[in-house]
Amino acid sequence: AARLAADDPAAPRSAAAVLVPLVRRADGLTLLLTRRTDTLRTHAGQVSFPGGRIEDDDDGAVGAALRETQEETGIAPAFVQPLGYLDAFDTISGYCVSPVVGLVEPDFALAPDPAEVSAVFEVPFAYILAPGRMQTTRIPWRGAQRRIHEFDYAGHRVWGATAAIILNLIQRLEAVQ
Repeated sequence: AARLAADDPAAPRSAAAVLVPLVRRADGLTLLLTRRTDTLRTHAGQVSFPGGRIEDDDDGAVGAALRETQEETGIAPAFVQPLGYLDAFDTISGYCVSPVVGLVEPDFALAPDPAEVSAVFEVPFAYILAPGRMQTTRIPWRGAQRRIHEFDYAGHRVWGATAAIILNLIQRLEAVQ
């Protein structure tokens, strides 16, 4: 019943935050992503941004995004300069996710939590911006067709909420040009 309630737009949602980490590299910006372990209860094996539920002692969405990023990847908050927010995203699993865009200095050290993260990787932002890279497709979901966005990079399928958040970032960047 809880899964069905999560699909209801009127159902209460848990507040969560993710960091959308843009890493400064010598040859341009990259987007840092994680691959969740195959043993997690939800979204096992999926590519995602570091993040999770906003806890009572977090300093809002930014505090939660920075805390979760450090817990999942080992990247300390001192290496991240928060820049702003993207549109909140309601997931089918019952969360209202606040994406926090952050500029990450490149000399961070990775220490992924093996209980949560099986891989941390970076995608060149220019790769993501290539015309036609982001695809829209439909998948069956509970007897109906659901539209999703997706792209592949180095054997990783980036789709669902993660791809939708990336698309929102791209749309925001296009709007200021």
